[in-house]
Amino acid sequence: MTTPFDQDTKRPGFITRLRNSFLTGIIVIAPVGLTVWLIWTVVGWVDSFVWPFVPAAYQPAAIINRLFELEGADQIEVNVRGLGVVIFLIFTVSVGWIAKGLIGRSMITFAENLVDRTPIVRSIYSGIKQLAETVFAQSDRSFEKACLIQYPRKGIWAIGFISTKARGEVAEKAETVGDMMSVFVPTTPNPTSGFLLFFPVEDIIELDMTIEEAAKLVISAGLVYPNGEKAKEALENQLKKAS
Repeated sequence: MTTPFDQDTKRPGFITRLRNSFLTGIIVIAPVGLTVWLIWTVVGWVDSFVWPFVPAAYQPAAIINRLFELEGADQIEVNVRGLGVVIFLIFTVSVGWIAKGLIGRSMITFAENLVDRTPIVRSIYSGIKQLAETVFAQSDRSFEKACLIQYPRKGIWAIGFISTKARGEVAEKAETVGDMMSVFVPTTPNPTSGFLLFFPVEDIIELDMTIEEAAKLVISAGLVYPNGEKAKEALENQLKKAS
């Protein structure tokens, strides 16, 4: 395994090798450890939210104690982490299945009409609903390709995501001869914020990298390049030609 800490051509000393091994171990362990910790924390948070709504008689500890007929000091306490997540998923799927039906849609429409007549509550509900629909709603619409555009001025290049062809008033009143495309230019390191810009088609350079690879490039502030080996070979070829 080659790491940034193993680049010296001379054989390093024992302390240096020990330090390099430690740093390499951190590189390997940190992503795995943080991922496991994050998942464990989220699962525990969901459990702590769900279990208060489950009747005491149906808690895992109560079921096990009742099954083995344990009483008093012999009773055991059980913390089944993750079972609350399963209950939450089953409940959410059930609600979604009911909401797709005629009765469910009618109930939701009635409830939303009632909320629309309630001050303050309607503002909170509408904001949360728009956020949920933006994040979770299934839609066929998505960014088409990653691209390069000159922004904020000529000579400065930025990564963008091609959205759709410009239509309506934007396309009619823009002072361009050909078609225009809407391009989302994300910010670093948070790609969920950015700018919606409209470019003539001829000013957009489509990239071969995927949307996910372009997003990683933006999030990492240019440190993580897709096709790293190919990019390295291309740079070496350019340097050879220049020399």
